Amino acid sequence: MPKSFWIPIPAELLMTAVIAAASGSLAADALPVTAPSPAERDPNRVTFAFSPYLWIAGITGDTAVFGLPEVHSSESFGDILKDVDFGFMGAGELRYGYFSVLSDISYARVTSDSATPRGVLADSVDLKQETFSAMLGVGYTLIGNEESRLDAVVGAKLWWTETTISFAGGPLGGTSGTDEATWVDGLAGFRGVYSLTPEIYLTGWGYIGAGGADLDWDIMAGVGYKWKESISAVIGYRALGVDYSNGSLTNDIVEHGPILGVVFRF
Repeated sequence: MPKSFWIPIPAELLMTAVIAAASGSLAADALPVTAPSPAERDPNRVTFAFSPYLWIAGITGDTAVFGLPEVHSSESFGDILKDVDFGFMGAGELRYGYFSVLSDISYARVTSDSATPRGVLADSVDLKQETFSAMLGVGYTLIGNEESRLDAVVGAKLWWTETTISFAGGPLGGTSGTDEATWVDGLAGFRGVYSLTPEIYLTGWGYIGAGGADLDWDIMAGVGYKWKESISAVIGYRALGVDYSNGSLTNDIVEHGPILGVVFRF
C-alpha cells in the first residue's frame, strides 16, 4: 500500500482552513507535522505527499504584552470560526526507504472581543493576534512493514506571533499595547500507522520539545481511508500547546479540536 502521511495547516488556522484552506492565541498554529498512511510496497521509490487540512480547534490560554495585565481566552470551535480573519495551513513529506523529511506551515490572524481581563482593572478587552509557525523535521522508520510503521522524528519549529491587546472601561479603559516575538523550539517524538483493512488505517503522532518556549507539544490520533493509490482522507482529533514568555510578551495557550485532511501522493 502506498506510503504517505497526513499533515496538518496550526492554529489558529484550521477554522481558516474552512474559509481559505487553512496555529499564537487562536487555533491556527500548527503546527504541525504529518500523519503517515500505510507503507509503500516499493520502499526504494522516492515519494512526495502534500496535504491541506481543516482544524476546527477551540483555544484556552493566557496572553499579555508589555507588563499589562494578562487576559484569558476560552473560545469554542464556533467562536474561532467567527473570529478568524484569515489563515492557511499546508504540510508535506518527502520519503525514501526508511528516511523522510517533513514540513508543516501555518498562519492565522484572529480578532476576538471575548477575552477576559484578569482582575477588575477593565470591563472588557479586545484581542488581535497573528501567528505563523513552520516545522521542519527528519524521520526514521524504527519498525515497518506493509501493514504498519513506527517512525522516530526530530525537528525544529519556528514561531512568530504579534499580539495587540486593547482594554475598555475601568482604570485601564483606553489602554492598548502591541508586541511581537520570534523563537525556535526543538521537537522530538514518534508517529505511526496501522492498517485495519487495505483501505482503512489508524494513524497518529506525539511530539514534545522546548527552546525559546518553556514547553511545546503536539498530539493527534485519527482514522484514514484510502480512496485510491494517490488520494486518501483522514479524520481525527488534535491538541497542541505552547508556553512562551520573554518578559514582555506572554503566550500560554492550548488548542484542541477535530481535524480533517486530504492527502495527495506523488
